[in-house]
Amino acid sequence: MYSEDEYIQLSSLQHFLFCPRQCALAYMEMSWQENELTALGRLFHYKAHEKGTEKRPGLLITRGLRIFSSILGLSGEADVVEFRPAAEDENGCKISGISGTWTPFPIEYKRGRPKRDNSDEVQLCAQAVCLEEMLNVKIDTGAIFYGKNRRRHNVTFTPLLRELTKKTAENVHQLLDSGITPKAVYSKKCSACSLIELCLPQRTSNNIRAAAYLKKQLGKFYEKDA
Repeated sequence: MYSEDEYIQLSSLQHFLFCPRQCALAYMEMSWQENELTALGRLFHYKAHEKGTEKRPGLLITRGLRIFSSILGLSGEADVVEFRPAAEDENGCKISGISGTWTPFPIEYKRGRPKRDNSDEVQLCAQAVCLEEMLNVKIDTGAIFYGKNRRRHNVTFTPLLRELTKKTAENVHQLLDSGITPKAVYSKKCSACSLIELCLPQRTSNNIRAAAYLKKQLGKFYEKDA
């Protein structure tokens, strides 16, 4: 269990899975720089939050809901949570001023397309864990809405996904507690990162490779001299 002053931002999990160095730069060194993609993503989330709470027959929709988990040591904001009437065999939650029991269904909004990795699913699962802890309810599914194809991608919170989410949260806590920013490792995905000018992955990675090469060559020299 974590105390409130140990909470980290829920969004850091997605950044960590994308790149631990990016996570450290953004959440430990507090270095952030927007590019076109991040600016569009921020506006996309703003639109998802702007309508507040909405009631429909058999459905309650909340936007920008503040959430937290002392188990994972996280706090953040859920883009959208739909509350649906709980089935008779479900352990639903109560909502103040509204009769019946309800099942939360978290929805994360993403500007782009589904990713090849599972970082978006982990971020959504972390939101579900927060809601479960806050509302004392079990949540089996949620969804990610992708702006490019305008469709929901349903996500089941399997034991495997829950374990990955828990492990990722632990890894982020360890990274931020260490105070050490990981070295850069350049790859194709770096070109889409808004922190590329701060990170300088090509230059740093080349320096690491050059140092390793020099060490190897000097080692051969000393072996030959011996």
